[in-house]
Amino acid sequence: MLITFLKVVTFIKSGSKKKKITKADRLKQIQEEEEKRQKEEEEARVKYEKEEMERLEIQRIENEKLQKLEAKDLERRNEELEELYLLEACFPEAEKLKRDNRFLSQWKHYIQCDGSPDPSIAQEINTFITLWKEETNETLEEVIEKSKLVLNLIEKLKLILLETPPYDLQGKNIIQYQGSILELQELLHLKFNRATEILLRQASTLADLDSGNMEKVIRDENVTLYIWANLKKNPRHRSIRFSETQTGFEIPRILATSDIALRLLHTHYDHVTPLSPVLTPSQENIPIITDFVKEEVKSVQTAVSKDLQEEKKQQENESNSVHEEETKAEGQGDVEEQMCPVQEEPETTKYEMEMKLISETVLAAQELLLENACEKPNFLEENEVDLCQFTTLGGVYHLDILELPPQCKPMKGWMIVEILKEGLQKYTYPPETAEDLEAENAFPPIEVTLEVHENVIFFENPMVARWDAEGKHWKTDGISNVSYKPEERLITFNLETFCPVTLIQDAHINMPYQSWELRPLDVNKVLLTVTTVFTELQIQIKENLCMLASIKVNNKNHSTILEEKWMTPVSFIIALKKAGLNIFPTGHSHLYVVINYKHPLVEVKAYRQMALLSSAFAFCWSKWNTACDSKKAIFQVREHLLKEEPTQNPNWTLLMFSGDRAQSLKINESSDAFSEVLKEETEFHSTLYHMVKDFASQEAMRAVRRPSCQFVDSVCHMLLSTRLLSFS
Repeated sequence: MLITFLKVVTFIKSGSKKKKITKADRLKQIQEEEEKRQKEEEEARVKYEKEEMERLEIQRIENEKLQKLEAKDLERRNEELEELYLLEACFPEAEKLKRDNRFLSQWKHYIQCDGSPDPSIAQEINTFITLWKEETNETLEEVIEKSKLVLNLIEKLKLILLETPPYDLQGKNIIQYQGSILELQELLHLKFNRATEILLRQASTLADLDSGNMEKVIRDENVTLYIWANLKKNPRHRSIRFSETQTGFEIPRILATSDIALRLLHTHYDHVTPLSPVLTPSQENIPIITDFVKEEVKSVQTAVSKDLQEEKKQQENESNSVHEEETKAEGQGDVEEQMCPVQEEPETTKYEMEMKLISETVLAAQELLLENACEKPNFLEENEVDLCQFTTLGGVYHLDILELPPQCKPMKGWMIVEILKEGLQKYTYPPETAEDLEAENAFPPIEVTLEVHENVIFFENPMVARWDAEGKHWKTDGISNVSYKPEERLITFNLETFCPVTLIQDAHINMPYQSWELRPLDVNKVLLTVTTVFTELQIQIKENLCMLASIKVNNKNHSTILEEKWMTPVSFIIALKKAGLNIFPTGHSHLYVVINYKHPLVEVKAYRQMALLSSAFAFCWSKWNTACDSKKAIFQVREHLLKEEPTQNPNWTLLMFSGDRAQSLKINESSDAFSEVLKEETEFHSTLYHMVKDFASQEAMRAVRRPSCQFVDSVCHMLLSTRLLSFS
């Protein structure tokens, strides 16, 4: 044991001697490590410098390549813009056709001689209004029949204000048309009141045998009228339901025992909401265009007059140098032949100047459509409905409590009736003074149940608003206990006092859009698909007409009366808005919707050129459009000829357009990060037309030149109205 212990101690001592490092060894080790570190740093530095040089060289090559491409783009810019200018001549041509059609429709109306007035002519519409005011004792059926003509005249006036370019509308014409609209609306409602009075005078003769009260329902395409006259004054008869409908009222005891009549006039149109302001250009922009064109016209006219004077002098010199009559005759013939093209030149120049003026006004009007308002137009009172944010749908329900007029009385084969000088009077409920109140709840709210118009779509439960006659606006106070049954399309609420009510919905409920696509269907025919949170709309456009092809609500097909009905773009937009399918932003929409703002000029140029290419190319939404700044727009494009069958995964090209330059991007929709790097083997171009020309077939480029000017203009108008690049 002792020997073993000594061996272990000896082993430990020898091991400790081996581990001991001298100072020289330590310095040597440190030196070796320092040399190794310096060597590694040097290698890393050399590697970094090499990589940096390679990177800079690649960047230099890329910059040189980009500079060459930019220089090449600048060299051919004028040539490409001139070619685009020729292609965009379709827009002034389409506008000229629309002007000609407006004049033609006026002429057709004039020669038709059907007795209806031309609403654009003040004398005719004023005569019509005056003559109709003089007509008396019209029944409700007669007023409803006449209202079809009146509503048609109002729609014509509204279309004139909307379809006429802003630069062609004079202030006095706007005042005239809007004044005529208001007069017609007021007169129509007055006629309904007078016809209601005539009916109520005969209430006793039309009483129901079971209840003893009068009830009448009149249905028409534009109005639905419900009238109930309280003849028996039974205090227990407080629940009123019109036959074969679920529309009705729950009235308090005080009304059940009063000489009253209840009227619900449901107009499927809205003549209560104030007229929307007409889109007009700022006064600063008007003289810029007109003065510019006038100067050009003046300079051309001066040049032409100089040419004519020179030709005239030349003619005189030739005639003086010839003495013989035959030679004179020949000389005069030559002069006439020489003058013919000179006389034609002013006509050609005049046409060119006219088209240039129209082109300038059309472009200015298109830019005006995309202008965003800086702030809300009016200061809102408490509970007032903001009509820039909300829209009325399904018409207006005119609710009235009327004093029952004196009834007709038979006497010796005659019907004797007392006609009140003041006419039909409204019954005040609740009374303005509360002296006769026995209790606080003597005049409780009236429960109203209404049927929602079948042709209107509500994506959320509708809100109820009442008309404030003093403030001239819609308000949401005075209404309680609102309940909506979407399956039965019934809405029930309590109303403190009877007045016109309407249903409202957020005008921007379908904004921003989730995606969109524009693709050709046939010659002069395309399909625009807009997908929102609640719905998917498919709109067909052909020539100067639009149609709602299909609609899906919550991924289910939904039928509507608008399907398969072709209308002009402006009429189509109005019809969709009335149906609750609003995908058309206004100048105030950006105040209520988070949008991807794009500069108006970039949008206008993009939509115009997309419309030019829409007959042979499909366009669709890109997620990268939100990644670029407001002066650039990004979307996808691909060639789409009619003979091609649809594919599951089409090959889209990603384009970025700034209004002055178009380029194909290296990234695609599935890329992880955004980059503006130019796609390999592609170039810059000044227009979308020349950009797609690089990869398109000759057949596709030939197809681009085939569409009619009206078709291109209609596609452009729909793109401008939906503002897909900013509201997606």
